[in-house]
Amino acid sequence: MNAHIAALACDAEHRFSKELRDSVVLLAGRGVQGDAHAGVLVQHLSRQKKDPRAANLRQVHLIHGELLDELAGRGFAIGPGQLGENVLTRGIDLLGLSTGTRLRLGGDALVEITGLRNPCHQLNAIAAGLMEATLDRAADGSLIRKCGVMAVVVSGGEVRTGDPVKLESMPRAHQPLQPV
Repeated sequence: MNAHIAALACDAEHRFSKELRDSVVLLAGRGVQGDAHAGVLVQHLSRQKKDPRAANLRQVHLIHGELLDELAGRGFAIGPGQLGENVLTRGIDLLGLSTGTRLRLGGDALVEITGLRNPCHQLNAIAAGLMEATLDRAADGSLIRKCGVMAVVVSGGEVRTGDPVKLESMPRAHQPLQPV
């Protein structure tokens, strides 16, 4: 399967879930045009309280659509945009990427992966037990966060549902993803 964008979502308000869109515009150094989390500085409300001058490493939230399939297999009916993602992908192992990996979305937009999205208790407002369902344990006992990755916009452009997702570049040495 070729990696592609399965769905796009954006919301100007700080709500957990986002409204589906046929296309969104990514703005270099800012994020998704019209989204509450777009900005050069941190926009996530709880992070703003800690340090409002921190760089926004969470401009774009990407989730692999295969997570929705996994959740459906566990009895959760979760649709695109409900987990707060801007970009729902198919056919690419987002969680296996290195920090610093660059992905081309469509023809023009380029994003750089900054780290993992840390699932929060707000998921349980969607469905009881959903937060726990987005977490797992590795063989060594370490926590696996499956709720997608965060990125910054390197170069902007319009992206549409169905556009390809291409691996543009990766760091020479793999840098495991950490929550941002």
